[in-house]
Amino acid sequence: MTRETIINGDDDSEDQPAQRPVVQPSEVDSDLVAEEPAAAVDDAAAVGVDEGNLRPGRMAEMIGQLEVKERLQIAIDAAKRRGEALGHILFDGPPGLGKTTFATVIPQEMNVPVEFLSGPVLKAPKDLIPCLTNLSAYQVLFIDEIHRIPKAVEEYLYTAMEDFRIDMVIGEGINARTHSFQLRPFTLIGATTRAGMLSGPLRDRFQIREHLGYYSDVELQQIIHRNASILKVKVDAPAAAEIAGRSRGTPRVANNRLRWIRDYAQSRANGHVSLEVARDAMRMVKIDHLGLDHQDRSYLEVLIRICGGGPTGIDTIAATMNVAPDTLTDDVEPFLLRSELILRTPRGRVATPKAFVHLNLPPVAPVETKSGATQRTLFD
Repeated sequence: MTRETIINGDDDSEDQPAQRPVVQPSEVDSDLVAEEPAAAVDDAAAVGVDEGNLRPGRMAEMIGQLEVKERLQIAIDAAKRRGEALGHILFDGPPGLGKTTFATVIPQEMNVPVEFLSGPVLKAPKDLIPCLTNLSAYQVLFIDEIHRIPKAVEEYLYTAMEDFRIDMVIGEGINARTHSFQLRPFTLIGATTRAGMLSGPLRDRFQIREHLGYYSDVELQQIIHRNASILKVKVDAPAAAEIAGRSRGTPRVANNRLRWIRDYAQSRANGHVSLEVARDAMRMVKIDHLGLDHQDRSYLEVLIRICGGGPTGIDTIAATMNVAPDTLTDDVEPFLLRSELILRTPRGRVATPKAFVHLNLPPVAPVETKSGATQRTLFD
């Protein structure tokens, strides 16, 4: 199993009782850092920030999710005052909105280590037990895609989260014995894109549950300007607004757009990102002003041109596009639904009038058939 320890606490005294490990930035071994957050300073380049990592290093550096940040800051301050472990936290929401970023800044705010795991790699309890027993006091354990852990592993988390204890069976047959192992107090942070797939008992054991929503264009512009300074590229304000408007309300998408435009600007425009350069770069990768890419528009064209605007089943659209239905339902349709370009109905997918306008196609009107039913056809 691969485990990544972001911060290793130092404890030079063996005679003193266990206390909350406090780690100063200067004490962190850079060779052991798998994904070091950006330092909390004004000039990122002055401390050698890795340009490939745009994650904030502190809660104060994070942009957006203001209400979530405020509630978390209260919980963190209270836990630090009491000298206790922070309550278990569950983050849910679409990909790219900052669940992992919160999992990296919270340990920094608490001055404790953090260990990263992924739900799919936890196949059996034996994969989880070493992680739990090796946790130091007040440490953070982050499990990404926590909804994908098996039921047997999930049951081991019940007592670990509530009582900081796990029960193990040692031996076989009549010689088997049950042993209760006491764990050090820790904080479990879970992240999931499908909170509904979590079982009720596991979900209820999280004291703090936060849903992350999409970002506004203003917040994305602030993120773009911040990350542009880390990437050492000059981005004009109109260009930042253009990138933000095409980023689907998601910081991860905005960062990907920014990296591509930086490459385009360094190759074609001497490294300066103006509004025209941003538009030319987006045009080259076929991203329109709403943020739709080539596959999104292909979906709409099949639904409108071939299927008359719907209602049409997803299998029909997938077969026509020659892609898997899961790809459409998981990757394409969520943004089209949020953009009010399609509807999911019991009879199938339907294109909205906004989709016709976006593709510059004539609208669809219902006509009555001989049986009295109505169907949609394109105007001549």
